[in-house]
Amino acid sequence: MDDAEFMRGRVYGAEHADPGPRAGHEYAQLVGGPLDGLLLDVTGTFGGGVPEGVALATEIGRYGAGGRAVYAPRPADGRRFDWQGDIP
Repeated sequence: MDDAEFMRGRVYGAEHADPGPRAGHEYAQLVGGPLDGLLLDVTGTFGGGVPEGVALATEIGRYGAGGRAVYAPRPADGRRFDWQGDIP
């Protein structure tokens, strides 16, 4: 099993012992980039609105440890966040 396959169905930032989605939470799917397939818990995070984008810490992106992957909501589907690129 490679890293990408291992992370499918996992929630970004969740504990390794319990990585799956939780009942009563809302999620957006990350599409593309180093975090492709992960779910982002958006429950109450944005005060009812949808952000222009999020920068998520990851060590598997272009900049390695300390880098961030930037995702923005898909215009026609706010439940999917598309990868915009990596930043240091």
